[in-house]
Amino acid sequence: MAMHDHHTAAQTEHPAHDHQHPSHVSHKDQEKGSLACMVVTCSDTRTRETDTSGKLICHLLKEQGHTIADHHLIKDEPEEIIRLLEKAAQQPDTQVVIINGGTGISRRDSTYEAVDGFLQKKLDGFGELFRYLSYKDIGSSAMLSRATAGIHEHVVIFSIPGSQGAVRLAMEKLIIPEMGHIAGELAK
Repeated sequence: MAMHDHHTAAQTEHPAHDHQHPSHVSHKDQEKGSLACMVVTCSDTRTRETDTSGKLICHLLKEQGHTIADHHLIKDEPEEIIRLLEKAAQQPDTQVVIINGGTGISRRDSTYEAVDGFLQKKLDGFGELFRYLSYKDIGSSAMLSRATAGIHEHVVIFSIPGSQGAVRLAMEKLIIPEMGHIAGELAK
């Protein structure tokens, strides 16, 4: 009986350990501030007018209160991609880079190799979850996506396919819900 009283007292003394709000929920609630983002579209064929995926990323970020620090449209050339990633890493205010396009398997698709080689810490779960969610939508062709994410210094980098469906899926289901939490972890 004394143990039961002690347990009840301990629960009363530590209300912060309330099991109604898991720690991942409270982390997200605390980190809903505005983040400065760089958006990059890698494409050999798109123009500013036809870059609907880049525009969609910007729209979804602004809708959530984030700012667009830079928005670039470049050819799928590894040197260009690395140059922009280095630029982001040198800008202390840029916290997130979202690259769309170049994640497939054609000869010209080289975004994955450029981004993957630049990452200091990889977030393997991002690509795994993206492909899982894509599989539920488009079936086995989801395995052709080489979406990836990770960290370089203070910057969170996401590399996603360039189709509007893939962009919406990645942004709404994975990137927007977690980017504040990840950026907050990097600031610790």
